Amino acid sequence: MQYNIDGDPIRKGVKIMAYDSIVRSVAKLKAKCGDTDPFALCSLLGIPVCYSAMGSGKDAIKGFFVKSNRIKVITVNSDLPYMIQRIITTHELGHAMLHADSGMQAFHELALFDDSSRCEKEANLFASELLISDDDFFAALENGQAFCQAASSLNVPPELLDFKARLMKEKGYTLANSPITANNKFLKSMAVPDCDEYGC
Repeated sequence: MQYNIDGDPIRKGVKIMAYDSIVRSVAKLKAKCGDTDPFALCSLLGIPVCYSAMGSGKDAIKGFFVKSNRIKVITVNSDLPYMIQRIITTHELGHAMLHADSGMQAFHELALFDDSSRCEKEANLFASELLISDDDFFAALENGQAFCQAASSLNVPPELLDFKARLMKEKGYTLANSPITANNKFLKSMAVPDCDEYGC
């Protein structure tokens, strides 16, 4: 069996989007819109962001993306702190930009499709590239901070910083291995943190 850079087995017939393709997609979006704020980007792209109270427990739905009749809509759990809503919105924007035509428009969180984990990984990579600039990534880690402290200083969970580290390695940077290996579906099972943890 063959394995990709993350050590995941490459299954026959499952195509993994190239890292550089995700980086290019984010760069194109930044250039087109001149912004990195996910809420502003959604507005500029005509993608409504709706809010619905869905609870704050570990099993609560954090958000989802739906495309129906060529209309893209992101729904975010309004019970979450603002900084988590920002991360969820960015992740769902990743689905809107990368997977809108994949046939997996709704309820990807329920894992009804074989490639849901692949799509979650790609949306996480997209979110990490949009929310964490290369310069901010290096500045946070060069300050001698522990990995989790660096993530906190960037207002992201450590798992998202791990996804950014994977992208940085693909860009050719030599980095020490991340102390964590984030699961592709970490946002789904992530406990809602205290507001102080992400600076909200």
